[in-house]
Amino acid sequence: MKKLIYGLFVTLLAVVLTACGNDDSDKDSANKSESSSDDKTLVVGTEGTYAPFTFHNKDDELTGYDIDVTNAVAKEIGYKVEYKETQWDSMFAGLDAGRFDMIANQVGINKERQEKYKFSDPYTYSNAVLVVSEDNNDIKSFDDVKGKKLAQTFTSNYGQMAKDKGADVTKVDGFNQAMDLILSNRVDGTFNDNVSYLDYKKQKPSAKIKAIEGDEEQSQSAFIFTKKEDDKKIEDINKALKKLKDNGELTKISEKWFDDDVSEPK
Repeated sequence: MKKLIYGLFVTLLAVVLTACGNDDSDKDSANKSESSSDDKTLVVGTEGTYAPFTFHNKDDELTGYDIDVTNAVAKEIGYKVEYKETQWDSMFAGLDAGRFDMIANQVGINKERQEKYKFSDPYTYSNAVLVVSEDNNDIKSFDDVKGKKLAQTFTSNYGQMAKDKGADVTKVDGFNQAMDLILSNRVDGTFNDNVSYLDYKKQKPSAKIKAIEGDEEQSQSAFIFTKKEDDKKIEDINKALKKLKDNGELTKISEKWFDDDVSEPK
């Protein structure tokens, strides 16, 4: 009788342990599945206030050229996208702190950034312009800004250009704020992207501003990552960008926003 009871106890104990083991295995599987799901989400830092690249439309939806390009790339590599909006001058701190996987916000490629970050292949090629009020006759070239007040974001290529040329820089959070300061005669002008200026004039054709062209080199903008980012992910993004260029999708997105192809060098 004792042997029978002991045998039943051993059998029951084995069943319980097996069930626990299966439960732990199921949990491990669930955790791995959840981790895998998380890995397929691309967390992207962007301004959301920089039309036509990244901004909110009349329905308060995040949209723009950079958003369309990012979404197309993510779809190509099988990722979901989660956008985190922040001001330009705090965006790099957010990337450094790991709050984003990358930034999609017309980040220009330059030597200083290349020393600290990794870049994707470029998806925008553009030229700098100096935007001033229509009745400004004092500034006729890029070199006329020494001692003049220019509205710039401090950490942008254009902010650095203004400093290099001896301008008195007034900090702004974005292009539209710079335009407001110019139109109210609180600053003399701003260096920025020619496509941003063209889009602004398209939206506000009566705005009394003009663009002065210079001889600066054509700038290239790309996605930007920390040095710790997995090279395989960047390689996959570059392959997706190439495919989107080859099949005409990038051109289609570009012409939607600019009536021109800014995804290729001129």
